[in-house]
Amino acid sequence: MFIEVILPVPLSDTYTYFVPAEMQNAISPGCLVLVEFGKNKHYSGIVAFIHQIPPHSNFEIKPIVAIESQSILRRPQLRFWEWLSQYYICKEGEVYKAVLPSGFRTESSSKFVQKKETFVRLTPVYLEENNLSEAFNALKKAPKQEKLLLAYLEYSQAFSNKEYKEISKKELLEKSGLNDAVLNGLVGKGILSCYEKEISRLKTYFHELQPLNQLNSLQQQACREIVRSFREKNVCLLHGVTASGKTEIYIHLINEVLKLNRQALFLLPEIALTSQITTRLIQFFGDKVGVYHSKISNNERVEIWNNLLNDEGYQIILGVRSSIFLPFRDLGIVIIDEEHETSYKQQDPAPRYHARNAAIMLAGMHGAKTLLGSATPSLESFHNAQTGKYGYVNLNKRFEETELPETTVVDIHELKRKKRMKGLFSPPLIEKMQSALDNDEQIILFQNRRGFAPAVYCKICDWMPKCKYCDVGLTYHKKYNQLICHYCGNTYGLPAVCPECGNEEIRERGFGTEKVEEEIKKLFPEVQVARMDTDTTRQKTSFENIISDFEKGKTQILIGTQMISKGLDFGNVSLVGILSADSMMNFPDFRAHERAYQLMAQVAGRAGRRRKRGEVILQTTHPEHLIIQAVLRNDYRTMYEAQMEERQLFRYPPFYRIIEITLKHRSEKLVEDAAISLASDLKNVLGDRVLGPDKPVIGKIQMQHLRRILLKIETSASLSTLRKILEEKKATLLSKTSFKYIILQYDVDPV
Repeated sequence: MFIEVILPVPLSDTYTYFVPAEMQNAISPGCLVLVEFGKNKHYSGIVAFIHQIPPHSNFEIKPIVAIESQSILRRPQLRFWEWLSQYYICKEGEVYKAVLPSGFRTESSSKFVQKKETFVRLTPVYLEENNLSEAFNALKKAPKQEKLLLAYLEYSQAFSNKEYKEISKKELLEKSGLNDAVLNGLVGKGILSCYEKEISRLKTYFHELQPLNQLNSLQQQACREIVRSFREKNVCLLHGVTASGKTEIYIHLINEVLKLNRQALFLLPEIALTSQITTRLIQFFGDKVGVYHSKISNNERVEIWNNLLNDEGYQIILGVRSSIFLPFRDLGIVIIDEEHETSYKQQDPAPRYHARNAAIMLAGMHGAKTLLGSATPSLESFHNAQTGKYGYVNLNKRFEETELPETTVVDIHELKRKKRMKGLFSPPLIEKMQSALDNDEQIILFQNRRGFAPAVYCKICDWMPKCKYCDVGLTYHKKYNQLICHYCGNTYGLPAVCPECGNEEIRERGFGTEKVEEEIKKLFPEVQVARMDTDTTRQKTSFENIISDFEKGKTQILIGTQMISKGLDFGNVSLVGILSADSMMNFPDFRAHERAYQLMAQVAGRAGRRRKRGEVILQTTHPEHLIIQAVLRNDYRTMYEAQMEERQLFRYPPFYRIIEITLKHRSEKLVEDAAISLASDLKNVLGDRVLGPDKPVIGKIQMQHLRRILLKIETSASLSTLRKILEEKKATLLSKTSFKYIILQYDVDPV
């Protein structure tokens, strides 16, 4: 018997191994096997399929070393992995390495270990009430031990349930305020016993479930239209304005799926959102809800994986993009909230998948339906809805019919010219902030750059510090008094003088969230301020703590990057300030205007989400710009039509598929020569579909020089044929001795 094994290496899709006779009855597709790979290297591999055909090879076919576990995958998963590797042009081993929790793998340093904890219980002899009375008599001269025994009886609910339950040692000592020595005394007298047992790392929610909230008439109508759409189409786009109550619709649809004993996957773009949505879901579904994202440990991921694999309770998974890889039994619905968000796209390592598109494919494999939700849909999704590929439901009024916020555009160029604005905040914004604070209302300030200043420069010679490992300017972080590269993380000291001309005037250019925070504290020194960006949310609970404090009113002003634009729901926010609209629109990317509109419209939607109408102050130097005017009028369609005209003219999605090929090497000349050679070979086959090579905006990252080739392929073209062409040309390139160590990566549908 032979098996094809997927290994976590990017060289081939599968490798052939021989199964010894004594192991053949235990082998099955999806199980983990330990194999030797190369010399003295052992890997955990996934059995892809079993066959009896001896391979035509001069190499010795090695036997597997051991079977490590029964199948850890469900049947559709291997098919899903195969689709991912084909569509995103990578190897199945890269998919395996990226998606399977490392706790399953032998070669991993974080191999799964079951968590253990010490528990305490009464010894059997004292389960009788008469004997327990004797125990108390024996403890009259040991008041601390008597107190601990009473605490055990109270906290183990012995009196209310007439039974003596175990309680964790940690919990007992915390609640009683006593220590190990007191407990050891009771154990020594044979009254209590201590023992270890395996426990779950996963949270459990013990409370009475609440009935679902009643939908209003508009939500009910939207819900009916979605269900009607699902009868004919597998995907539906719910285009609902901010605060229209999309989440309540999701909850009702999930409930209907659960009645059929099917499962639901609820995808969110950011970890920051999971705490708010988790609270809402567990009110109605309790322990049926599992949460899966990158901040949980590897061992917790393994437990969630096994929970689903063994049908141990989870019917709803709430998570970020990696949740699509879990072993679902029978998906009934996939909900992708804020479907337009670029956070759904995996950048590195391969597979560079888009979770929205991959989830639609996954749902199809399960016979499930997919609901996309957004107030500002991606152009691709809206186009698919307009052309009839997807269903479409519009929810154009807010819940309880609260008006959309009133947006005021402030021309900061004119204010600065008239010397009416010196800092970061225009007079209208300062006035509105003061008014909101006087009324005990909250404020959100949006600046899509972290750090104190995006750049520093010499006033005389215009010298700017750059990272020595990356071709990118350094960002100044005042808190650490350091210059930091946001690509490789390297830090540098701020020079006292310019290294080029010796000038002592090193100035800042632009501003980030850290500088916004500093200026706010100067303007309103008595006000509690919080900042939410990558720098302040590195710890596991950082997101939850910042959001919780803001929800409870402990924080009055929240400053943040795009994290704060993604579906957060705060009832007391009356004012949103967008501090620099221009920086979003001027980025050299064909999606820049679409993203700028989405970001501004989404962050504006955080204002006035209850009964009172909110306000938005939008600061810009180009108040007449089409995108600014579209945000002002909440006019998605005007933005859509303008962008679609450009996309069609210049052959961009959704009319064409983009594939970005990146070449990397430490030698700039070598990578340049390789890129020219590859582009020439591709143009011989694909013609003017090939653009480049060119040097990207960031031309060097972590000492690797980059070159980029762009393919614009008709959406009707065969991807399997294209993949064969790309693999042939890659093999030809790497077969040349000088290009042997060139790194070549594919990014299908880059964002």
